[in-house]
Amino acid sequence: MVDRTQSPAFQAIHEVRLPAVKTHTLDNTVRLHRIDVDHQPVLRLECIFDAGTWYEQVPATAFFAVKMLSEGTRTRSSAQISEYFDRYGAFLELSSGPDRSSVVVYCLTKFLPDVLPLLRELLTEPTFPEKEFDDLRNITLQNLRVNYEKNAYLASVLFRQKLFGIDHPYGRSQQPDQIEALTRQQVVDFYQRALHNRPFQILVAGQVSELDVALINRELGKVPIQTGAAPIAPVETVRADGLATLAEKPDSIQSSIRVGRRLFTRSHPDFFRMLVTNEILGGYFGSRLMKNIREEKGFTYGISSNMPSFRRDGYFLIGTDVNKENTQQTLDEIRKEIRILQTEPVPPDELETVKNFMAGEFVGSLNTPFEIADRYKVILLDDLPADFLTTYIQNLRAVSAEDIVQMANLYLTDTHLSEVVVGGK
Repeated sequence: MVDRTQSPAFQAIHEVRLPAVKTHTLDNTVRLHRIDVDHQPVLRLECIFDAGTWYEQVPATAFFAVKMLSEGTRTRSSAQISEYFDRYGAFLELSSGPDRSSVVVYCLTKFLPDVLPLLRELLTEPTFPEKEFDDLRNITLQNLRVNYEKNAYLASVLFRQKLFGIDHPYGRSQQPDQIEALTRQQVVDFYQRALHNRPFQILVAGQVSELDVALINRELGKVPIQTGAAPIAPVETVRADGLATLAEKPDSIQSSIRVGRRLFTRSHPDFFRMLVTNEILGGYFGSRLMKNIREEKGFTYGISSNMPSFRRDGYFLIGTDVNKENTQQTLDEIRKEIRILQTEPVPPDELETVKNFMAGEFVGSLNTPFEIADRYKVILLDDLPADFLTTYIQNLRAVSAEDIVQMANLYLTDTHLSEVVVGGK
């Protein structure tokens, strides 16, 4: 009988094994990456385009072009498209980001032959109907107006603008006046330039066989592909001024705080050392910032730090919301915790706890074929080494206490950090 008074023995995780990713080339040179894990008869098929905000000539056109793909084609209305997917229990997901845009379909594997023709139709024959465009623009405008009243949203917008510049693809955010001025033709122009018959990659995960690859090739392998990606508009690189930005809101009870700096991509040699440094400072619930500012001071429900990474850049960010009267003391405590990291080596037990947590969290993010595909997508799209995932835990465990002191002094000095506060001090 199991003795339930004793907790199970702890076993540290030192490596991870992942299913093989098989790459196929379709008839039109499109590359298909297949993760065949057949626990359940479902699959996710994602078409990934280099068509994010980085490729925009007019702000917000990437977002609208992708969202409008399901609003009507030459043979189907928006309602008919929705009804068709519903009939087969399929789900369509459309998204755009700074670097790329994706069209994703989830379905039972047995219904893939039924879903693929409509997917091809969405990619090649959208009509961008005027009424649906107006509806989407109005909904987007309303959401933006609500969001810009929120301190946290505005602080994040201002922070990215401060780091990258208001016109930089990584610093750009949707603005109500830009959405109001946007025309259907501008969206169509972006589609024609960045999406229509442009090179893309396919990532399919789940129960997917060689026969399914042949079915995909029969439909998506016949899409004519123009050579070369969409042209990129010139991007001006700005340098953050390092000064504090305060957007005062007299009626606001709370302040939203953002502190950080531009950093680097996942391919940088300091990525894993900085990743562990970030985790200790504010990357998990037991972090130093949480213990100080939430548990000891009681200033906030939550404070965190993270390292968002894009294809061409990245940044470090600390974020929290506090009562106005605690704003300055919170900023002081953030800098205090950074100074401690710069001067005092992390104790061995704390460092080991953080590494174990990060290893467990990483393994826990690889439970399903779709989660594995999301991780693999990072390698595929950001030109990372093929062993980035399989050596992830080893790289975490190689970080030393001396490395963390070095990282804190190299990247987290006051002169490097920018500050944004929305609310008041």
